[in-house]
Amino acid sequence: MASSDATPATPTMHYAYPSPWSTGLCECCSDMPSCCLTWCCPCVTFGRIADIVDKGSPDCCISGCLYFLTLITCCSCIYSCVYRTKMREHFLLAESPCGDCVLNCCCQSCALCQEYRELRNRGFDMSLGWEGNKGRQIREVGMTIPVSPAGMMR
Repeated sequence: MASSDATPATPTMHYAYPSPWSTGLCECCSDMPSCCLTWCCPCVTFGRIADIVDKGSPDCCISGCLYFLTLITCCSCIYSCVYRTKMREHFLLAESPCGDCVLNCCCQSCALCQEYRELRNRGFDMSLGWEGNKGRQIREVGMTIPVSPAGMMR
């Protein structure tokens, strides 16, 4: 029986540092359509954000309705804090200017607007939802796949 002198490779840890948000928290007026939507219908804004963050499950309407229920029971800041944290962790965004829950309790409308702008700035069409964006990305990727040279066949 031959003994193996090979030592197992040690896993390398890659630490990702949080990046800043693409827009500031108080830049709501720089995007008046989403600002007005959030001010008049925060349930719609939240539903659209949750649909993208949860990758379509649950549906935008369900998330918006759940947000409405938490809104009338004064618990919406907790619910939206969960989604801000999910989004921040997924995109490796900095937790600034303060903690997610503190931010949502003190300035929830600004937080929702910032999240909405961030997703839009990352290429999501917020009016399409997760499924529409997924389909759009597949079509775009399908058009840009390079043709492999003949020598690269299996």
